Amino acid sequence: MRPDVLQFLDKRIPRYTSYPTALQFDGNIDATTYEQWLAAISSDLPLSVYLHVPFCKELCLYCGCHTTAVKHYSPVAAYADLLEREIAMVGRHLPARIGVVHVHWGGGTPTILSPPDFERLMEALRRTFQLGAGCEVAVEIDPRSVTRELVSALASLGVTRASLGVQDFEERVQKAVGRLQSFELTARTADWLRAAGIRNINLDLMYGLPYQTVDSVASTIRRALALDPDRIALFGYAHVPWMKRHQKLLPEEALPSSVERFEQYRAAAAVMTDAGYQAIGLDHFAKRGDSLALRHTEKRIHRNFQGYTTDEASALIGLGTSAISALPQGYAQNAPGTVAYRNAIEGGRLATVRGLALSDDDRLRRDIIEQLMCNLEVNIADVAQSRNRRLTDFATELSALESLAAHDLVRHRDGIVTVPEHARPFVRNVCAVFDAYLSSGETRHSRAV
Repeated sequence: MRPDVLQFLDKRIPRYTSYPTALQFDGNIDATTYEQWLAAISSDLPLSVYLHVPFCKELCLYCGCHTTAVKHYSPVAAYADLLEREIAMVGRHLPARIGVVHVHWGGGTPTILSPPDFERLMEALRRTFQLGAGCEVAVEIDPRSVTRELVSALASLGVTRASLGVQDFEERVQKAVGRLQSFELTARTADWLRAAGIRNINLDLMYGLPYQTVDSVASTIRRALALDPDRIALFGYAHVPWMKRHQKLLPEEALPSSVERFEQYRAAAAVMTDAGYQAIGLDHFAKRGDSLALRHTEKRIHRNFQGYTTDEASALIGLGTSAISALPQGYAQNAPGTVAYRNAIEGGRLATVRGLALSDDDRLRRDIIEQLMCNLEVNIADVAQSRNRRLTDFATELSALESLAAHDLVRHRDGIVTVPEHARPFVRNVCAVFDAYLSSGETRHSRAV
């Protein structure tokens, strides 16, 4: 990839874990609106549930999540009380014991919860929802703080998948980002999980961090593969210090250039595909026999706020601070701060403070963007027809693809848009052409390269 082409591509654009993105949310969607949306959900609509735990024992300098470092457990225990109350409050607006097919614990560090608190929250979920036999329960884990006792508790409570945060195994990189975590510690956690019966293991890795090189990233990938993960998420570090002030503590002079970032991605992807992993969308890799890889071949994967998933639920219920719910009517987000969230829940009301009601055009463009992000291909004529629109309605967007097509980064004919394999890292640039909102907030997004 020529440097001038990378410079042309290296714009600030969304990661498209939703469309429209959270930057378009506003205060017109409040708790009353959210209650009405919940009440309209049919009893046979399959749901997913996301629970956000906004605490860590220490803050990693690269982090872009809504989280706070805590020295004592009391804030976590108090937050668990609030989550339990919110689960019950949401349940009062839903059909009784509505079915849930997927539960995801994110953060922050969900495993900062004590085993008793994790247990009572899982019990609260089961009181409110029907978690069927096939329900996947996934939890994000920080190997630096998890205990064998907690791993055993997670297994007994029905956790089926664990995502281990790693990012990088090079000590110099770890020191720069404030996350010291040995390979041996990570391997021990994976061993504990498998011994307890939690055999579906994901790893989260990053490129584009300070002091990373092509060789060091490839080395980290090889060490990660020695842990035999089912899936690997390889995220490009998003340097947004104007949004996350702690990122200003990173040595900016040690951040790789766009060309270096691209080469790091390519090297990492090559190691994984050579080892037999299937590339999934923008930044995921899975074993050939893993359900994500199998669904990918059938074009049945989806993309949500947690990344690529086999979850086919039609609605997502977000619980906790900053959590976003995705319902048929639109998006609803909880207050991002723990104080505002606490005040709402203790006051007996839901904590929704912003969101977006979806228009027909939003739904159409969301379908196009999700298919591109998941499959690197979309038949715009078919998608448009499914929503009573015509291919000619996208003449402007198809024309705008020409600048990308000139560099063989996209191909389109008769309404079928395809991103070739070598252009996989730039699928976001193709999606951006169909984003009707992008010009209003593009400077706040992460780099495309």
